[in-house]
Amino acid sequence: MGKHVLFMLNPWVEENNQGPFYCPDCGVVEGFFAYSPEVRDKIEIIWVDYEKPRQKVIECLGEENQGCPVLVLDESVKPPFGAKKSFVTGKTFIDDPKMICDYLGQVFNQVRPHP
Repeated sequence: MGKHVLFMLNPWVEENNQGPFYCPDCGVVEGFFAYSPEVRDKIEIIWVDYEKPRQKVIECLGEENQGCPVLVLDESVKPPFGAKKSFVTGKTFIDDPKMICDYLGQVFNQVRPHP
């Protein structure tokens, strides 16, 4: 099995010098890593800037799927219910933070969000 790829947003300051800010949905995934830090080494995490276009995400999933966080699934695994597929690249992904945490918890036998 290859590695899943997780795209996350770097904190940012806006043009009017407001901030710094962080993405609340990325914060949910960071919370999962606080409980299960060993999972970080089992996936590839790519940090991208807040501003669009997010070229690395576009290359992987197409321009219409630039939201973060987004977990791109290794092609050798069966996608879970609720996963999406890029029409441009054919890659399967999860773009809901709670689903990302639940999926990683299941796959790596770690803590999962309470239903």
